[in-house]
Amino acid sequence: MTEAAIILGCQQERPDCQRELVIRSSPMLMTVARRYAADDHAARDILQDAFIAVLQNIRHYQATGSFEAWLRRIVVTTALKRMNKAAFRREQNGLPQLPDTLIEPAVYSQLGAEQLMALIQRLPDGYRQIFNLSVIEGYCHEEIAELLGISPASSRSQLSRARRRLQEMILQQEKTSYVTGPV
Repeated sequence: MTEAAIILGCQQERPDCQRELVIRSSPMLMTVARRYAADDHAARDILQDAFIAVLQNIRHYQATGSFEAWLRRIVVTTALKRMNKAAFRREQNGLPQLPDTLIEPAVYSQLGAEQLMALIQRLPDGYRQIFNLSVIEGYCHEEIAELLGISPASSRSQLSRARRRLQEMILQQEKTSYVTGPV
C-alpha cells in the first residue's frame, strides 16, 4: 500500500489504513517522542496521544509538504502540550549558571550516538525540550517561542544553558572514563 493510499484511506476512516499508518510510522515517531519524554512509558503516552491527533486531523492534511514532517510536528506538539509550563518556568530560574567551557572535538568523537542521546535524556525537561526543538528538529527560536509560550530570548538562553550543561556532563563522563579506564 502506498503512502498516498494510506493517507486517503485514513481520510475515509478506513481501519485497515489507520492500522497500516500506525504500524509503518510508529518506530520513527517513537524515536521523536523519546527525545521529549522522561522515560519510555511517557513516550508511549505521547505517541498514543499523537496518533489520536493524527487520525482526528488527517482530513485536513494536504500533500503540499512531507507527510513524515507533518506527523513529526504533531508528535512534537503533543509532547510539548504534555509538559507542565509551570515546571518549565521553575526550572528556567532554578539552575545555576554553568561555566563556559569548550569541549575538544575528540571528546564528541569518542561518544556513540546512544551515549550522546542518553546524556541529552538526562538534561532537565526544559533544557531538553529546547535542545531537541532547536538542534534535532531544526526549529528557529521564534518558532520555539511560539510553541512553548516563551520569548525568543528565553529560547536562546535555554539553548545556551542546555549546551553548557551537556558539555559539563560530557566532560564529567570523560573524567570518569579516564579515572576508571575502559570497561
